[in-house]
Amino acid sequence: MDIKNSQLIVDTWIKEHGVRYFNELTNMAQLTEEVGEVARIIARRYGEQSEKESDKGKDLGEELADVVFVVLCLANQTGIDLQASFDKKMDVKTKRDHDRHQNNKKLK
Repeated sequence: MDIKNSQLIVDTWIKEHGVRYFNELTNMAQLTEEVGEVARIIARRYGEQSEKESDKGKDLGEELADVVFVVLCLANQTGIDLQASFDKKMDVKTKRDHDRHQNNKKLK
């Protein structure tokens, strides 16, 4: 996934179809709601809760895409180059966590 291009696609969509971005607090609430929908599917489909009949048709990929969309909106409206931030984070995690995870007996 090219995050930089995805941010541009979302920005274009907002301008052409969405009129404007919701404010940051509204988008934060929206993100929380979308993450809750992902959590519900995972808890019921992969966890110990039983899945309700009404939830069986829910598409986990679609719900995850909703989360990504709102994250991209928040990045756009706060001036974050999410590609640069993600690349930096992956570099930090790679350097910091490689040996830690390789040496974690719980993961073997």
